[in-house]
Parts: sequence; C-alpha cells; structure tokens
Amino acid sequence: MPARLVMGQSALGAVLVAMGDEGIVAIMLGDDPASLHHAALASFPGARPVHDQMADRTLAAVLACIDTPWTSPDLKLHIQGTPFQQQVWQALRAIPCGITMTYTELAARIGRPGAVRAVAGACAANRLAVVIPCHRVIRSDGSLSGYRWGVGRKQWLLERERAGMSPDR
Repeated sequence: MPARLVMGQSALGAVLVAMGDEGIVAIMLGDDPASLHHAALASFPGARPVHDQMADRTLAAVLACIDTPWTSPDLKLHIQGTPFQQQVWQALRAIPCGITMTYTELAARIGRPGAVRAVAGACAANRLAVVIPCHRVIRSDGSLSGYRWGVGRKQWLLERERAGMSPDR
C-alpha cells in the first residue's frame, strides 16, 4: 500500500507525516505545505493524502512531540536506513531531551570516533524530524550547524526543550 500523508501546522510551520503499513516513515517540516507535499511524493511515489481518525491521531501525537518534547507519545515508527544510519539514529534517540552532544561525541558513542562526517551524513539523512532528534547534535565549538529542516527550527527546538526541562516549568 502506498504511503498515506497527513499535514498540519505547528509552531515550526507546516508538518507532514507520511505513514506506511508498519508505522510513520517520515516527519517533514517546512514553510510551504505544497513544497512538503511535493517532497513527500518524490520520496514516496504514489503517496496519497488521507483524512481519517487514525491519521488525525497520528498527526496530533507528532504535534505533541513538537510542542512538549519532554513527553514521549507512543509513536509507531518504521525507521528505514542503512545499518550505520540506524546505529546513529538509535544513539540520537538516547540523547535526553534538553541535552546536546557534538558530532564528535556521537561518533565516539557509537564506537566510530573516526566517522564524524559519516555521523553528520546520517543526521542529514534522517527523515523523522523531532522524534529522531538530530537537532540535539551541534558542532564541537558549540554552534548550531546545518539542520535538514532549517537552523532556525533547530534553535527553536533546543530552546523549547531547555525551557521545558527547567525546574521553573
């Protein structure tokens, strides 16, 4: 069955969720819903928009991940990638909310200290925005580097996480 698409709006702009038979295959962020739709069709030929209760619940859970990243809604993900990408993405999911790590630290964490560029490439290939939190990886000098969905969104997500994790919340 082709991927099913549902779209909504969040504080980060347009959000597109692509669902396959085995779970969510992509969460995409952008400014323009039409561009997101075209990008989804390029990645998932034959994908079609759906508007049903399951799609609405899935979209609501994804939007909750954006609004309250310190909670963990139960999302069924179908994570697709090479074994190396999967290893990087699993390590990303282990980074606690509100915490950042450098690409060098992430490469060392997976036992591949010489693979910093490959780790950055795996982060860039991540199709599951927010739920595989590549936004939590920064440069070794502490600056924010490229983010598939825009550095402004990366900064917003990190600030949101830190605010949510503060004792004053």
